[in-house]
Amino acid sequence: MSQTKVDFIPDIKAELEQSSCSGSEPFALQVLDDSMEPEFKKGCIIIVDTSATVKHECYVMARVENGYIFRQLLIEDGHYFIAPLNEAYLHEKREIEFDQLEGVIVQQAGATGRRKDRKRYE
Repeated sequence: MSQTKVDFIPDIKAELEQSSCSGSEPFALQVLDDSMEPEFKKGCIIIVDTSATVKHECYVMARVENGYIFRQLLIEDGHYFIAPLNEAYLHEKREIEFDQLEGVIVQQAGATGRRKDRKRYE
């Protein structure tokens, strides 16, 4: 099964606890595939905030199996689902538990890093 890959260490929480950064500080990751297109292009940088409010249709980083996955959160009848945006990956929609949510995507920047390519999410 394909998953959205991001450029980060396998155990980000442990690394943050050992670093000078607080575990609740936002961090940046690079999107390495096309499963979240057209909103998030391959190569763009996303900012993940571990203390942001989770809500229906926000973009999240979730813990699944032995890794992490970047998806859109859907809340339906009190159940939490994560799903890709790219229609080619829609078969990967899955139910998760609330405690698997690790952070909310609050900003993205294009692969070029230009200020005009930045977009914020609330």
